[in-house]
Amino acid sequence: MTPGAATMRIGEVHAVLREEFPDVELSKIRYYEDKGLVQPARSRKGYRLYSDRDLACLREAIRLANEEFVPLRVVRLRLIEQGLLDDVPAVRVTRQAAREAAVPSVRAIVPRPERANLSVVDDSSAPVDETLAQEHYSTTEFLSATGLEATAVNELIAAGLVTPQNVGRETVFSALDVRVAFAAGPLLSRGVDARRLATLRRVVEREIGIVDEWTMPLRQPGASMDTDAAAEVTRNVAREAAALRAALYERASSDYFGA
Repeated sequence: MTPGAATMRIGEVHAVLREEFPDVELSKIRYYEDKGLVQPARSRKGYRLYSDRDLACLREAIRLANEEFVPLRVVRLRLIEQGLLDDVPAVRVTRQAAREAAVPSVRAIVPRPERANLSVVDDSSAPVDETLAQEHYSTTEFLSATGLEATAVNELIAAGLVTPQNVGRETVFSALDVRVAFAAGPLLSRGVDARRLATLRRVVEREIGIVDEWTMPLRQPGASMDTDAAAEVTRNVAREAAALRAALYERASSDYFGA
């Protein structure tokens, strides 16, 4: 058995964690897994198997959340930065039965088509193009809409930029997946590795985590706002943060190119 191999079952991990965090429940360990904060291996029979690294990852995640009140989105980024967690995004699913499924892979079932005439917008308040009006896209529709080859799509999936869902036995994509893939296409065609594009995903995740931190008081017990009002304020703060980021990006870009 190699050092640090995944040998502990979830009950053993729970017992160890309770020595340091007496109030931690077994359900929290599963919840953290659902949130992508720990990535246990699986036995042939499907049982979770935790390594020493997984245990350290859970211990740090609980500490950050309980003692420093760090939002879970930011907790995940910190775990990655500390080398406790691999940057492998969880796959979104729409059915309970698909939760344990592996990252879906797109097969090259159609020839590469011409790119659809999609409008890519930066302003989240802008109307969505009619081409992106449908809720789900099959693999064939996705490849047609984005003009990407199946190998490129699989690279985007592996990098966490495109997150297809497993609905029954079918892999489907959202309208936002189409938009992200369409925007990534020109960079891929210039030879930029999809793994490099994942850096931008992490930047966005960190920005959302910051917005979450800023607006956390709105969601605390006893807050004066109801849930709907707090959500609306949070959306406004996110838009305002995006506008500030765009202005800062423009200034930094001007300095970089000497414009």
